[in-house]
Amino acid sequence: MSLYKDQTLKEAVLNLPQKEKDKLLIRLINKDKMLVKQLHYELLEDELDLEDRITDLKNRLDRHFELAQASIKNLPMYSNYKQLHAYLRQASGLVNEHEKITKDKFSVVECRLIILEDAFDLFPRLFEPSALAPALKLQKYVQGRIKNAMTSFDKLHEDLQFDLQDQMTRVIDFAHDHSL
Repeated sequence: MSLYKDQTLKEAVLNLPQKEKDKLLIRLINKDKMLVKQLHYELLEDELDLEDRITDLKNRLDRHFELAQASIKNLPMYSNYKQLHAYLRQASGLVNEHEKITKDKFSVVECRLIILEDAFDLFPRLFEPSALAPALKLQKYVQGRIKNAMTSFDKLHEDLQFDLQDQMTRVIDFAHDHSL
């Protein structure tokens, strides 16, 4: 039940003594790990911490793709399509978490483009036309990721777009060449 649907409960909570409200707030915050991370970032971190977070995210993505390269072969086989799809989803999850915490649009677009570029550079044969169901599923997923990156890119200020233009062009060219 939502607090907004039950006005009497809402009023009762608002009328609690400040000490009781603080205790309840702390208990509720501890139940949501993402909220704890968001609050930590908003209340305790600054621009230098954001730069550290971005660097850390890029390093995690690099390690993620090193693992992918070690376990996935660039051969159009059923298992390789499925594995790459899983790795791309995990990498996107890292960026999604970063986005929820920091709300930094530039680094999000940059990291989404890094994911696509790495996938295209390391596994180009997995994006060639194929009739296998996992290949089609991978291609559909990547099409969605490209669309998402383009939409976010278009919302950036033109100076920021200029900084990412080369990456975006490489991604779009690869997608066009491989009919994605």
